[in-house]
Amino acid sequence: MEHEVFVPVPAEVLRATLTDPARVVRCVPGFQRDADAEAGPLAGRLKVRVGGNTITYRGALKVVERDGAVTYEGQGTEARGKGTAELSLTVVLTPVAEGTSLSFTGALTAAGRLAEATEEARATAGARLLDKFVEALAALAEEPEPEPEPAELDTADDTEDTDDDGVDDGVEEPRRESVFDAPVPPPSLDPLLAEELADTPIEFPAPQPAAEAAHARRTMIGRSAEEVDHAPPRGRYAPVPAPESTSAGATLRWIAPAAALALASAVVVGRALRRRR
Repeated sequence: MEHEVFVPVPAEVLRATLTDPARVVRCVPGFQRDADAEAGPLAGRLKVRVGGNTITYRGALKVVERDGAVTYEGQGTEARGKGTAELSLTVVLTPVAEGTSLSFTGALTAAGRLAEATEEARATAGARLLDKFVEALAALAEEPEPEPEPAELDTADDTEDTDDDGVDDGVEEPRRESVFDAPVPPPSLDPLLAEELADTPIEFPAPQPAAEAAHARRTMIGRSAEEVDHAPPRGRYAPVPAPESTSAGATLRWIAPAAALALASAVVVGRALRRRR
């Protein structure tokens, strides 16, 4: 496989980018770096689209400089399959007017899904991958390198020759004391008084009798627990009295005398009728 591209960037700038693994990894399209830092900056997954299929390889790539050229050697295995691929890609930088000419020469050995694709599909996929790589390489090479942060200047010696207000006007101003230089006030208790208090015994009040203590508790708390337990609830929680039910005995109290009176009346009326006859 051979491919040639022109880049409007000086050759030395491109060489510095091509030989830096940390910057090369940013230029490879479809590459996802492994989270493990010990695996190296060029170790991870690479997605390649060949024809109508997308193949993901897991592997690593290394950078080697040989005879003024930059060579990338890598190998990987399919993430979902048993296929393998080995690549050797050599990049030759040739300075030309207003830029650099990059010549790519590569050799690919594949087994699996990539080997099943046609030669035309593999060549098209390789050219597309190299074009995207060169575009990202040119954009990254034109970025200015980050400037190192300036070291902190020691201003301790400079402040000694200036006044407290920060302006050296030739007039010595009174020095302002720091908060940490202020004297510490003495403790609030006099040590002699503390010794006297330590020697003086502490008198505790005598315990109250049981009857007075119980009366005090009932006065403070209110009703005792026994009163609360035996007292009926009041207010909204008071029980509703049940309605009075009329029993059969109460009904018979007035029915029996009435029946006796009716019976006696019937007897008297019967006797009166017999006498008339």
